[in-house]
Amino acid sequence: MAKTIMIVEDSASMRQLISFAIKGAGHDLIVADNGKDALAKLGRAPIDLFITDVHMPEMDGIELIKQLRAMADYRFTPIVMLTTESQEAKKQEGKAAGASGWIVKPFKPEQIINVIKRFVK
Repeated sequence: MAKTIMIVEDSASMRQLISFAIKGAGHDLIVADNGKDALAKLGRAPIDLFITDVHMPEMDGIELIKQLRAMADYRFTPIVMLTTESQEAKKQEGKAAGASGWIVKPFKPEQIINVIKRFVK
């Protein structure tokens, strides 16, 4: 059964790579350029999983996670951070905000699919 996944990523090439992997696995997709755009697109469909970058203009991924976790509809929805940050302090900041997991760029498309399988049943 297809799940709806929201990608929040400011890089067009990265959005395209992630989108290709997710659509290839048969899932529905909502794409946002940053956290502010993601919040504006909520309500179009129930989101089963968020994949968000950390560093973005207008609203970064950490702030997005905090705002999503404050909403009853998304309090328990898996949120995976996707970033070039591999520092433990940044991972802890994401975890404290409510991130469910972490993927460090660069990554292979199959890693995205494995994350979807892990978090979305």
